[in-house]
Amino acid sequence: MKIAITGGKGGTGKSTIATALAVELTKKNKVLLVDVDVDCPNDHIILNIDRKKVKDVMQLIPKWDLDKCVQCGTCSQVCKTNSIAQIRDKYPIFIPEQCSGCKACILSCPTKAISETKKEIGKIYFGSKHGIDLVSGELKLNEPISEFVVDAVKEYVNNLEKKYDYILYDTSVGTHCDVISALNECELAIAVTEPTPLGVHDLELILKLLKILNVPGKIVLNRCNIGNEKLIQNLAEKHKVEIIAEILYKKEFLERYTKALPIEDESIRKIAERIK
Repeated sequence: MKIAITGGKGGTGKSTIATALAVELTKKNKVLLVDVDVDCPNDHIILNIDRKKVKDVMQLIPKWDLDKCVQCGTCSQVCKTNSIAQIRDKYPIFIPEQCSGCKACILSCPTKAISETKKEIGKIYFGSKHGIDLVSGELKLNEPISEFVVDAVKEYVNNLEKKYDYILYDTSVGTHCDVISALNECELAIAVTEPTPLGVHDLELILKLLKILNVPGKIVLNRCNIGNEKLIQNLAEKHKVEIIAEILYKKEFLERYTKALPIEDESIRKIAERIK
C-alpha cells in the first residue's frame, strides 16, 4: 500500500509524523519510507540514518554542433525557460541551470544542429535503521525542477515495491508539481495540519488537490492543544474528510526529536491501526 504524508503548510510536523509512523508500522510489517521532499530532505536526519548514494539523477539538455549552426536564433525564440540567449551574428549562449529539458530547441532547429546530452540534477540515497528502509531523493544545488528528481525516486521505488507491505511517501510542502508527482499513484494521503489560520488555509488547498487527483484523504491534527481545534474540525466537516488522530504538543516529543529518536505516542499507534 502506498501512502502519502503531506499537508500543504510547512512546519506542521509532517516529517516527524511520517518517520514515527514508519517505525510504528514496521513492528509488524515491512516498511519503506521515501523522502520525496527533494529540495530539503530531512528524514535521514530525524532518524539518524547514514545514507549511501545508489543513483545519480540525470536530465536531458541540448548540445550544439557549431559547424551546422547558422545563428538563426530559432532555438532562443522557442525556449520558454530563457536558458538560451541569442545575439545577432553570434552562436547561442546556453545556460544549463535554467534548462527544463523540454527539447523544443532540438525539434525546432532548421539545420539539426542541436542534439541531446545529459546533466546531473540530483541523487538518490538508501539507508536503514529502526527496522525501516529509507529511500531519499535530493535535488542538486541551483537546479530548478525538483519534480524530475521526485519522478526518478518513484521509478527507483517501483522496482522495490514488491518487498514491502507499506510504502510511505513524505512529500514536500505546498501543492506544486513535485507534490503532485509524489501524490500520484498513492492509495491514501494523510494531511498533517495544525489548528491555526495558516494551517486551515493550506489544508484546504491540499484537500482540494487530493479531490482533483482522486486520492482519498484523511487528516491528522498535530499540536491540537496550542490553537483553535474548531478551525480544523469545521474544515473537515466542510470537505467531508475524517480527522483520524489529534496529537498533543508535548515536551517529550522535543526531547526525542533533538536526540534523533522517532516519536512514540498512542496517537501514532492509533494512526497505524487505522491504516492497517
